[in-house]
Amino acid sequence: MAKTSITKKILIGLSAVGPGLFLIGYNIGTGSVTTMAKTGAEHGMTLFWALLLSCIFTYVLMISYGKVTLVTGHTALYNFKKQFKYGWLLSIYIIIALIIGELLAITGIMGIVSDLIQEGIRLAFDGLIVDTGLIILFFVIGLYFLVMYGRYEIFEKVLTALVVVMGLSFLFVFFMVKPSFTSLAEGIVPGIPDTPGALGLIAAITGTTCSAAVFIMRSTVVVEKGWTVKDLRKEKKDAFVSASMMLFLSGIIMAVAAGTLHVMGMKLENTVDMIHLFEPIGGKVAAYVLIIGIAGAGLSSVFPILLIAPWLVSDYRGTPRDIHSKESRILIVVALFFAFGSVFLEERPPALMIFSQAFQACILPAVAIPIFILINKKELMKDYTSKIKLNIGLIAVILFSLITSYFALSEFL
Repeated sequence: MAKTSITKKILIGLSAVGPGLFLIGYNIGTGSVTTMAKTGAEHGMTLFWALLLSCIFTYVLMISYGKVTLVTGHTALYNFKKQFKYGWLLSIYIIIALIIGELLAITGIMGIVSDLIQEGIRLAFDGLIVDTGLIILFFVIGLYFLVMYGRYEIFEKVLTALVVVMGLSFLFVFFMVKPSFTSLAEGIVPGIPDTPGALGLIAAITGTTCSAAVFIMRSTVVVEKGWTVKDLRKEKKDAFVSASMMLFLSGIIMAVAAGTLHVMGMKLENTVDMIHLFEPIGGKVAAYVLIIGIAGAGLSSVFPILLIAPWLVSDYRGTPRDIHSKESRILIVVALFFAFGSVFLEERPPALMIFSQAFQACILPAVAIPIFILINKKELMKDYTSKIKLNIGLIAVILFSLITSYFALSEFL
C-alpha cells in the first residue's frame, strides 16, 4: 500500500511538469549526448560554464515564453505576427529556419540511433549485422502509427518514460565507470581552449541546450496542457524542473567523458565510438546501458521534431492544433522521409548533428529579442509585465545569443 502511494505521488509529480518533461525529451537527444561527450573527452570540464549559462538562460526564456502565452492566451508566433509591424516576416523566418534545422536533426538522430542499435545487435548476437536502413524503417513505422493515432497526453507519457530511462542509464554508467573526481574538480575552472573547433563546440552546446525551437514549442505545449494565467507559478516551477534536469543530465554525460576518456587522452569523433571506448572500461553491461540511454535520448527528441512543422503552422495562424488533419499528416510524413537521409548521405550523422546544433545557435537572437519586447509591452501584458530581475536575465540572454551566434558563424566560415 505504501509503495502504491509513493508510485502514485511520483506519477502525479511527473504529470505536473508535463511540458518540462516534453522539452527535456526534445533537448536531450543524440546530438546533445554527442556534443557533451565530445566536449568532455577533448576538454574535460573546462566548457561546463557554457552548459551552465545555457541552462540558466533556457530557464529565463522558458518562463518568459510561458508567461506571455498564459497572459495573452496566444502562442508565440501568433503574438509576433500580431504585435510587430513586420511580425509576419519574423514568424516566417523562424518557421523556415526551425524546420530546416529539425529536418537536419532528424536525419542525424535516426542515423545515430540506427548505428547504435546495429552495434547492440552485433554485440548481443555474436557479430550479426542488420542493415541500418531496415532499423530506421522499423522505427519510422512505429513512430508513424504512434503520432498519427495518438494524442498529446500519450506523447507526454511516452516521453516521460524515455526521459526516465535515459537519465537512469547515464547515471548508472557514471557510477559504473567510476570517473576521476579529482580530474573533474580540477577541470571545472572556466576557460576557452585555444584549439580548432572549440568555438564551434561552445555554439553547439548553446544550440542543443538553449535551443530556439524549445521556446517556440514551449508556448504550444503550455497551451496543450490547458494552463491559464492562474497557473503562472506552476509554469515557473515546471520551467525550473526542466532546466535543472537538462543541466543534470548533460553535466553527467560531460563528466563521464571528462573523468574517463579525457584522463586517458582518448578522442571521440562518433557516437558509436562511445560504445567501443566504454566497453573496456565498464564491460558489455556498460555498453548495453549506453546504447539504451542514447537510443532513448534520440527517440525522445524525434517526437517533438515530428510535431514541430504542424504546430508551427497552427501557431502562426492562431488555429487549433490538429495533428490528425490532412495537412499535418503530410508534414509529418515528409519529416519521416528525412529519417532515411543518413542511408544516402556520405556525411556521418554526428557531423550533421553538430552542424544542426550550431545552426540553432544562430536563430537564438531572433527569439530572445522579440520576447523581451513583448513581455515589457504594457498594453499586451497589463499587470504582468516583466520585473527588473527577469529583464536583467533577458538582456544577458540576448548578449549571450549574439556572442554564441558569432562563434557559430566563425566556425562555419
